[in-house]
Amino acid sequence: MFGDRIEVARAFTADLGARGEELGLIGPLEPARLWTRHVLNSALVAPLVAPNARVGDVGSGGGLPGLVLAIARPDAHFTLIEPMERRTDWLSEQVERLALDNVDVMRARADEAGVEGVLDQVTARAVSALSKLIPMTAPLLRPGGELILLKGERVADEAAAAQKVIRKYRLRDVETLVLGEGIVPEVTRVFRATVD
Repeated sequence: MFGDRIEVARAFTADLGARGEELGLIGPLEPARLWTRHVLNSALVAPLVAPNARVGDVGSGGGLPGLVLAIARPDAHFTLIEPMERRTDWLSEQVERLALDNVDVMRARADEAGVEGVLDQVTARAVSALSKLIPMTAPLLRPGGELILLKGERVADEAAAAQKVIRKYRLRDVETLVLGEGIVPEVTRVFRATVD
C-alpha cells in the first residue's frame, strides 16, 4: 500500500504507538493494533485520492487518515484541519520529522479554516455522524468535489438518517464502499459522494 514509502509509514506508526497514548491521540488498547485497525484502515483509501488533488482532512487528530494518506500519496496536497493545539503540535512535528512537503497543518474548526469552496476532496475519520459531518465538510469542496468519509459498520444507517442533509448539500453519486475485503483483517467503509 505504501510502496517505496513504507519506511516513512513505519516511522510514523512507531512514533504514534510510542507517544500517542500519553498525548491523548489514541486509547490504551490501540498501540497493539495500530497497523491493522488504524494505519491500514486509512491507507486503503489512498487509491480514491485523485492525482494532484488538494485534499482537506477534517479532524485529523493523530494523523488518521490525513498523514497516512499524505505518506501514501505524495502526488496530492493535504491540508490537515484540527482545532486542538496539542494535536496540531503533534501533526506539525510529524510533518517536519517525516519531511512531508505535501502537507499543511491548520489549527481551526472546519468552518473557520478559510478553505471553503476550494478543495478537490475532503476526508474525515471518526469525527461525527454523517448528519453532522456533511454540513461540516461539504462546504469546503469546489463544485464537483468529493467527500471521502471513513465510517464504521453502521454507515448505511447513518446515510439513511442523513437523507435530508444529503439533499440540502446537493450530494450526488452517493455510495458506500467496502475496501480491503480479503486483504486486511478489518475492512474500511467509506461514504463517498460528489458535491454539485
